Amino acid sequence: MVEGTKRALEEAGGFEIVGEASNGAQVLPLVKRLQPDLVLLDLRMPQMDGLTCLTKLREQHPEVKVAVLSVSQDPELIQTVLKRGANAYIVKSVNPVDLPAALRQAVEGTVFTAIGLTGDAGETAAKEAGLTDRELVILRAVARGLSNEGIAKELWVAEQTVKFHLTNIYRKLSVANRTEAARYAFEHGLVDHGVGGAD
Repeated sequence: MVEGTKRALEEAGGFEIVGEASNGAQVLPLVKRLQPDLVLLDLRMPQMDGLTCLTKLREQHPEVKVAVLSVSQDPELIQTVLKRGANAYIVKSVNPVDLPAALRQAVEGTVFTAIGLTGDAGETAAKEAGLTDRELVILRAVARGLSNEGIAKELWVAEQTVKFHLTNIYRKLSVANRTEAARYAFEHGLVDHGVGGAD
């Protein structure tokens, strides 16, 4: 990943790689010494994880832009990373050719976004689980904490209809109750999250 990134940036031109760290603990001393414009952080690093590193970078070097790299497309994680002050969240499956442009945007501060997400992960996961559009709507309502009565009112259907759909949802997801269904929804990105700039 590091070699691929370096190659993509060198070929794009306009970037100078001034330092490289093999673990999270090396990042802050390097940044202090080299004063880079942009730090590209991996979320998973030995000795200090990317989130901790991001928080410390924001405290100690607020002027430095930070782009975070991760394999995860989990909306909650992306939200957390952007809230902690990252200028970009880049999924590792992103085409290396797109990386320089994403990093330029991060440096210019024009984007607070997630780059490299594959479509609506929620709808893809729902289709894989065999959920219908209506079942997905009901599952998302359950994940928002709505009762059967609340869902029925919101969708203008009888409560019995909601129960019928829930039975099918539980069966398709192999879960036993609403709590497990809600957890499934969150873990598989089936819940709507307004991720900054990536809508």
